[in-house]
Amino acid sequence: MGKVEFIVMMAFLMALNALAIDIMLPGLQEIGASLGVENENHRQYVVSAYLIGFGIAQLFYGPLSDRFGRRLPMLIGLIIYIVSALAIVAVPSFGLMLALRFIQGVGSAATRVITVSIVRDVFGGRRMAEAMSLIMMVFMVVPVIAPGIGQTVMLVGNWHLIFLFIAVAGMIVTTWMYLRLPETLNPADVRPFTFSSVLGGFRIVLTTRVALCYTIASTFIFGALFGFINSAQQIYVGIYGLGVLFPVAFAAVALFMSFASFLNSRLVGRFGMRRLSHASLLGFIAITFLWLLVQLFGPQPMPFLLFLSFFGLAMFQFGWIGSNFNSLAMEPLGHVAGTASSVLGFMSTVGGAAIGAAIGQAFDGTALPMVAGFFSVSIVGLIFVLIGEKGQLFHPHNPRV
Repeated sequence: MGKVEFIVMMAFLMALNALAIDIMLPGLQEIGASLGVENENHRQYVVSAYLIGFGIAQLFYGPLSDRFGRRLPMLIGLIIYIVSALAIVAVPSFGLMLALRFIQGVGSAATRVITVSIVRDVFGGRRMAEAMSLIMMVFMVVPVIAPGIGQTVMLVGNWHLIFLFIAVAGMIVTTWMYLRLPETLNPADVRPFTFSSVLGGFRIVLTTRVALCYTIASTFIFGALFGFINSAQQIYVGIYGLGVLFPVAFAAVALFMSFASFLNSRLVGRFGMRRLSHASLLGFIAITFLWLLVQLFGPQPMPFLLFLSFFGLAMFQFGWIGSNFNSLAMEPLGHVAGTASSVLGFMSTVGGAAIGAAIGQAFDGTALPMVAGFFSVSIVGLIFVLIGEKGQLFHPHNPRV
């Protein structure tokens, strides 16, 4: 297939994960009421259960795709994703819903691990960063439109139809992938699926300083994003009373991230991954620090337009951090791309989900826990980047390939 179709397909495969999270955010209140969830913060478990399954399963898809190729494990994961979404349509209790959401996350993990492995099979160096930026740009269309779709479904039906929509979307993307995507794993890179080989692959990842440190940094930065996703409905609707306009505010912030990813794809070949991502991380720290000061000492609640401006600027920096940190972590691990993607994805997702859950459960009727969480994780991220780079930022030593 051509480059454009390849980029769009990879983006849509990854977007199934975002769809499974973002489309239901407007329906969390109705889901909780329908299934007897009394504690408002406990509704967030619908997101957390999915993310935990999504993170843990990534440990297995990478080694499987290094042994059996990219296509078969991807198709298995997509089928699990679709079937679990259909099962949730008829779920009778909140506990069973959480179990099915965990299983859906297990299926969706294939779209994260194997998609990154496929991109690494095809591209390397700055070309991979450019491709990942374009993928992220298309991928970010989903958070822009998904809450609006969920809100529309809630206007014409109930929350069960949201999961039916997820299943249908999964079927469409699965059919496209099955018909058009060839196997990308180089036969010379096939690894045996044994305990020792898997352990060896994990050892390679965990002993590669740059890969490990950028993964830990990504884990904390993604934790901030997951923390917002967990409490988005409570902040936008509970604090600011946006009601049905909640998806519009959510989309506005996602557009900042999408635009940043587009700019990154145009600039990374010229300036390099390190220069762009390091500058963005420092910008993220500065913005969130100022945001925290205003949150602590300014009017309560903060005027909505000011809140949205801070948030949009922070997420613009995030758009440059995410794809570049992921590419920097994967760059030295091309020979074990599947296993590497598994380990890195497991760490960043499970760790990020745990951090995000802590931020979300700290919600106290104000945005302070989220804003403080954003600033705190950015400082930790900087510390690990400095460790990975031996104290030297902005040093462009990646090849121009």
